[in-house]
This record gives sequence, structure tokens and C-alpha cells, in this order.
Amino acid sequence: MSVSVVILAAGQGTRMKSRLPKVLHEISGKPMLFHAIEAAQNISDDITVVLFHEASMIEGKIKDNYLNINFHIQDAINFPGTGGAMMGVITKHKKTLILNGDMPLVTNNALHKLIDDDSDITMSVIELLDPSGYGRVIIENSEVKHIVEQKDCSEEQLKTKSVNAGVYCIKSSLLQKYIPTLKNNNAQKEYYLTDIIEMAVQDNLYVKPIYVDEEEFKGVNSKLDLSHAQEIMQARIRSHWMTEGVAMRLPRTIYIDCRATFEGECIIENGVSIIGNCVIKNSHIKTGSVVENSTVENSDIGPMARIRPDSSIIDTHIGNFVEIKKSNLNGVKAGHLSYIGDASVDEGTNIGAGTITCNYDGKTKYQTIIGKNVFIGSDSQLVAPVTIPDDVMIAAGTTVTKCPNSGDLVLSRTPQKSIANFFYKFFGIKK
Repeated sequence: MSVSVVILAAGQGTRMKSRLPKVLHEISGKPMLFHAIEAAQNISDDITVVLFHEASMIEGKIKDNYLNINFHIQDAINFPGTGGAMMGVITKHKKTLILNGDMPLVTNNALHKLIDDDSDITMSVIELLDPSGYGRVIIENSEVKHIVEQKDCSEEQLKTKSVNAGVYCIKSSLLQKYIPTLKNNNAQKEYYLTDIIEMAVQDNLYVKPIYVDEEEFKGVNSKLDLSHAQEIMQARIRSHWMTEGVAMRLPRTIYIDCRATFEGECIIENGVSIIGNCVIKNSHIKTGSVVENSTVENSDIGPMARIRPDSSIIDTHIGNFVEIKKSNLNGVKAGHLSYIGDASVDEGTNIGAGTITCNYDGKTKYQTIIGKNVFIGSDSQLVAPVTIPDDVMIAAGTTVTKCPNSGDLVLSRTPQKSIANFFYKFFGIKK
């Protein structure tokens, strides 16, 4: 790897209107900054993230998830702007790629267009049908000559549809030469990275425009931008997995986390959400179901079921309105309207409608262990901690507080009582 990468992530992101730093807003399960970091890791072993606003929070999040990332804190008080962000940054390779932390959609192929070229500077350029509001990149004979803000453009320059996408690959020696000389002689009193393009042109260096797709270099500056980026990434994720053989019904209604994986033949119906580090193998996830940070193998889920984190569902039928939380089910049937939490349930067991594992006493969560071939009648409550051995029947409406023996019928009901003619007396109806 012969290129260093610097990711600019120092901005406050006020247009997000959020207390959360802009670059930590999530897209398809990861903060947008993490998508940029992973793109950088594919091309470089020398990655520096430039921080300022909420620097300690962002640095902590990065360190929790990635190793060998360098950090540089911008002196944004004295040296604001993108050029100020690069002041004091040291890179180890001959070329430096400068990325933005709010560009989560950038791809490896797009970055290679910039780094594989031997020009002194390559800069990303987008052709827009309507470039209104953007500075123009003035290109002559396939060389960048100027970057002009719209308000400063001549009538002829306003016709230019080429705009700056904000990603550059620059010989590191040029950065060391130009960055310390940047000035803030502008209305914003900021140090602009784009000024080094003018310096390079004046020194007769070759600044090559690299035309890129707008989608890949889309920046996120608002919640609206965030939603657009989410839609683009979701379309990519769904397309990838359908190409790999996953069948999807009304795919645009399906949400799939970027960390989720599928194996074998899977069917995902409309309205499904696959969230977090899920592994789905040879399974059918039905309409409106949610699976979070869990494994589902050779099973069908839903419709309208919820598999909460840290669950393992193998060779199992989970029906409508069933909720599973932090439980292992192997060869089980839970047809409808049940809650199974902090439990282990073995093969051949049938869980009747309305069954609940009562796993929480207000202070502590407790385990419920259910063996093989257990039949649990409807509207039963299993008060944890409790173990149900193999070959047990639990009658409908039973509250289980003690561990039975194999072969038992467990029955806990108040004797039924009938009061003759009470209906007529209560409503004052003469019989």
C-alpha cells in the first residue's frame, strides 16, 4: 500500500440539527464515518482521522471498533476550514488521499481512479446537469486550471457543469510545501484546501480531473441527505444479496444492515428488518418481522415476529406475534403470541399461544431451561429460574414455579366455580 489516507471529520455539522456529531449518524447500521474508514482500510495502512468537534467522543467510538487509526486534532479556533484541518498532519507514504468523513457511499473502484494515477494531483470532479450553487472546476486540455466560486464566475464560467467533489490525491511532498503557506484572505476567514490547486497550477504542475459519479461522492449535511444516502446504500445491499441468491418480495420495503450475511437459499418478505450482525441461513423471514443481532438457520420466522439480540434459532418455526430474546431454540415450534426470553429450548418442544417466560423479578434476569419433547399449553407462565426436563406436559393456564420430573403433567388452576343466574341479576334481566 503506497498511499496514506486522511479523513476530514472535524466539522460541527450544524445542519444536522442534532447533539450527535454528524459523522456518527448511522447509515445501514454503522456511523457514516466508519464507512469512510473501511473504504480507506482497503487501500492504505496509514490512516489519519482529523477531529475537532466532540473529538474525544468520536475518537473513543473509532478505537472501540478499529485498530491502527491515527488521530489529529485540528486547531479550528486559529486555523478553521479544510486547509486548516490539514495543518500539522503527517503522512508516511508518497501520496496522500484526502477523504471526507461525511461521504459514506464512496467505493473502492472510485478511489482507485484517484490513487492509481501518477499525476501530481488528482481531484474528483462531478458533471451536474444543474450546477447552480456549486463552485466550478475550470478544465482546459484535460487539466484543472481554476476552482471558482459561483459568485465569482464569469458568464462563460457559469456555463461549466464540472464541480468539485471534494476528494483529492496529492503527492505528500506538495502537501508539506503548500499547506503551511495557506492564507485566509476570504470572506469566511477560513483556510481552504482548494487553494493548493491554484498554487500547483501556478507552479506548472499537472492537476488532473477525475470524473466520478455523484452518487458515490455524495456528502451528508442534513437529515434529508442522510435519508437519501440510506436509500442508496440499502439499494446496493439488497442488490448484492439478491445477486447472491436471496429472494426478496417487494425489496424496497426491506431493511438490511450492512453487517448482516445470508447463506444458502433464503426468502425475505416485504416489511422485514434485518438489524445488526445477523446470520441468516436457509430460512424464510416473513412479512413485518424483525431480526436483530441473531442467527437464524433452517427456520421460518413470522409474520410479525421479533427476534431480539443474542438469539439462536435453528430448525425452528416462529409464528406470528412471537418475541424471542437472548434465547437458543433448536427444533422448536412457537406458533403465535408468545414471549421467550433468556431461555434455552430443545428439540420437539411445542410452545402454546400466550406462553411467557417470566425472566425478570425487577432486579435480575433469570434463565429458563426447557428440555426435549415438552408440550406447553396456551397461556402458561414459566417463572424463572426454572428447568423443565424432557417429556413434560404443562396444561393450559398453568403457572410453573417448581421443576417437575420427566413424564409429569404439570397443572396449576383455580377450581372453576359457577354462580347460577348471576348474569340476569347483574344486568337486571328477568328470566
